[in-house]
Amino acid sequence: MQVIFLYASVVLIWGSTWAAIRYQLGDVAAELSVAYRFGIAAFFLYTYALLSRRQIRLPADAYAFVFLQGTLLFCLNYFLMYYGTARVTTGLIAVLFSSIIFFNAVFERVFFNRPIDSRLFIAGILGLGGIALIFWPEVSVVSLENDTVVGIILVLLGTVIASLGNMTAVVNTRRGLPVIAVNAHAMAWAALLSFLIAALLGREISFSTEKSYLLSLAYLAVFGSAIAFGCYLALIRRIGAARAAYSSVMFPIVALAISTVAEGYQWTGIAAAGIILTLAGNYLILSGRTTKTENT
Repeated sequence: MQVIFLYASVVLIWGSTWAAIRYQLGDVAAELSVAYRFGIAAFFLYTYALLSRRQIRLPADAYAFVFLQGTLLFCLNYFLMYYGTARVTTGLIAVLFSSIIFFNAVFERVFFNRPIDSRLFIAGILGLGGIALIFWPEVSVVSLENDTVVGIILVLLGTVIASLGNMTAVVNTRRGLPVIAVNAHAMAWAALLSFLIAALLGREISFSTEKSYLLSLAYLAVFGSAIAFGCYLALIRRIGAARAAYSSVMFPIVALAISTVAEGYQWTGIAAAGIILTLAGNYLILSGRTTKTENT
């Protein structure tokens, strides 16, 4: 039951962040928006740890991988995704990012000698196919022009980096490090690194006081980062990185459900077929044996 709760929390929160991210793109440089997001998230986690008297100090030899997790999972992959978003459609991004299922499975095999589950690959194919059908009107008209190709490369590279970030999270969870402490330090480092990169790239240091920017930033920082990543890394600890990553194919379904209510999105037969495929893959993932990462 705990796995279902964590999985549902990740899907519902990150599925809803699709609507919030669009308000972060604009006058404020992407690198700075990432810095603000994870800086606020780190402050939230530090405050929570202090008030709840949770452990925040880590062993000295743990910080290298914690900072690596922050660099890969909370910084560089977000830059690349933001850059790619400006060049390709939302539907294509959803299809490309869902390939993280396969990257996680391969990297778990390479780095941790964890067997590749055939059920996972079947579920991954169902999920990838389902997402492609859901966004078929966008995917079917993709033109491989220079800017689109660059966008595809950026999104795929961001997905690979996110997957490698998942692997660092596996290392940290195997050591039994507290998730809140790891995320707080990793997000604080990611915020600092994002500011440094923005400065090196010559970005103008700015901040928006627009209501839409502030509200979306608060939601992304607290729910989309501090809470959702805590649930996601706890999920990795229980079912492994590859199976936890399957939640990514469910995000667009939540986003489209919100769009149906808020924007009048019209469902088609092809999109409905895509939903059925993703739900079938979802069943395969959640009905499989749950194995804690530490024991693999």
